[in-house]
Amino acid sequence: MSGQSVSGSSDRFEVNATVQSHFAWLRTRLAVERTLMAWVRTAVSLIGFGFAIVQFFDRMDQMPGVSPAQYPGVAHYLGLALIFCGVMALVISLWEYRWINRYLAEGSFAAIAGVTDTPTIAASVLLAIIGIFAFFAVLLRFV
Repeated sequence: MSGQSVSGSSDRFEVNATVQSHFAWLRTRLAVERTLMAWVRTAVSLIGFGFAIVQFFDRMDQMPGVSPAQYPGVAHYLGLALIFCGVMALVISLWEYRWINRYLAEGSFAAIAGVTDTPTIAASVLLAIIGIFAFFAVLLRFV
């Protein structure tokens, strides 16, 4: 019965519904969750840093005694690029997270699957929306 799953279809792995396999599934699921949280942390840093660069250089231009920037648009472009990279990191990580979770919850793993959705998805989507808002706020203010 090698190569046969619990449901009888041919799969890559033979999955036996035991306590050990369920806990192994949970460890894998938590590793996927930690990976998403690391991507969210990185994306928030990129979005925040991009927005901070734009704000810093806008405020610096208004300070008395400070000479004007030699290339005034560079800070905005850099900020937009960082915000865009942060939003794209969130989108790609969410897609990967959903793809892996779908794989872990269906097919031969269905017999040992546990928790399916967590609040991390909602937080990630909310942060992506905030990042998109920050991108367009910087873009429209610059243009």
